Amino acid sequence: MPATGQTPDTEPTGDGTTAAAAAPSRRRRPGVALAVRLAVVAGVLVVAGAGVWFVTSASAPQASPTTTDIPALSVRAADVRPGSVAPVSARAAGGADPGTSPQSARPSGGDPLDGWAKQVAAVTGIPARALRAYGNAELAMRSADAGCRISWATLAGIGRIESNHGQYGGAVLGADGRPSKPIIGVPLDGSAGVRAITDTDGGRYDGDPVADRAVGPMQFIPSTWAKWAADGNGDHRGDPQQIDDAAFGAARYLCAGGRDMASPSGWWSGVLSYNNSTEYAQKVFGLADEYAKSAQRAQAG
Repeated sequence: MPATGQTPDTEPTGDGTTAAAAAPSRRRRPGVALAVRLAVVAGVLVVAGAGVWFVTSASAPQASPTTTDIPALSVRAADVRPGSVAPVSARAAGGADPGTSPQSARPSGGDPLDGWAKQVAAVTGIPARALRAYGNAELAMRSADAGCRISWATLAGIGRIESNHGQYGGAVLGADGRPSKPIIGVPLDGSAGVRAITDTDGGRYDGDPVADRAVGPMQFIPSTWAKWAADGNGDHRGDPQQIDDAAFGAARYLCAGGRDMASPSGWWSGVLSYNNSTEYAQKVFGLADEYAKSAQRAQAG
């Protein structure tokens, strides 16, 4: 299960802040390996406004077993004070022209981000297919909400922590943007270190008719996906396992409430609403900052 330290429901507000969470942040205790594994499993538990734009879909997956291979455990938290600064701004989706349309607006033809993704993949270790999804989500939000200014690098930082860019548990991200096997977290059944979230989807997305589980490369709770589902690849479907859809859905959530994700206050508010853990946000910061700098160096060289 991808590591998230997921917090309970938060509500985006118009000024870019979030309402108080219903539970405190994680604290380390003896038996840290097990505690962390259980405490960080809940995925993207985000709620609040915004209806679904289209009919969502997903094949009914089999609920996966719990594993100890947690992507976030190997990520170092950046030594940065929350709210003090935002990660360096990457050249927007590879320097794509502001008029470049996202995949969902291009029913046919090549992907203008393909060359950029291959170049940046070589210096960041992010799969080119995942980079195309993150860059496309930036383009989509640039079109839908230009004031948000979300960067592909922030989405990549979250994607690394949540599922190692769709590669969690040995999965391989396919050309169609779907992992070779569904990415499904542990049951949120109220056991030690895990919030109790009873089933909301009849097992449609997570294969579990009893308790919800976080699903897909960006680790959405099924009920959250129902609110923030997005069509990132233009197939008129929203699938949390498909990385274009998942990245666009995550971008929509992060931009909620008029946030400016390029400002320090907006960036920290958005990421902490995705997961109300300072350590989590510091890890995303470190990843996003380094991804952006690496991309800048590659493009400059």
